[in-house]
Amino acid sequence: MIGRDEQTDQLRALQEEVGQLRQALVSHALIDQAIGVVMTVSGLRPEQGWDALRHMSQHTNIKLREVARCLVEWPTRGRLPEVIRRSLPAAVDHARATADAPRNVREPHCDHPA
Repeated sequence: MIGRDEQTDQLRALQEEVGQLRQALVSHALIDQAIGVVMTVSGLRPEQGWDALRHMSQHTNIKLREVARCLVEWPTRGRLPEVIRRSLPAAVDHARATADAPRNVREPHCDHPA
C-alpha cells in the first residue's frame, strides 16, 4: 500500500501531465491554423506550410507557437510583427525549394531480369 505522501506526489505528477497535454493540444491546434494561414497566402501544400512555419521560428529565434499565434491573429489585427513579416517570404521560398529539391532516393537495383 502506498502512503499519503506518495499519493499526493502521484496526484501532483498526474495533474502536471494533464496540464502539459492540454497545452500541447492548444499549441497543436494553433500551429495547424497557422499552417492554414501560410498555405492561404502562399499557395503551399500543408507539409510546405509546416516547413515554412518552422523556418520562420528558427530564423527569427521566436518560439514556434508564438510565430503561429501571430500568423493566426494576422487576419484580425491586419498586421504582423515586423520580424515575422520580413521572414515570411524567405520561409515560403525555402519551403518551395525544399519541396522541389530532388530526393536522395536510390532506385532498386536488380542484376537479373524478371
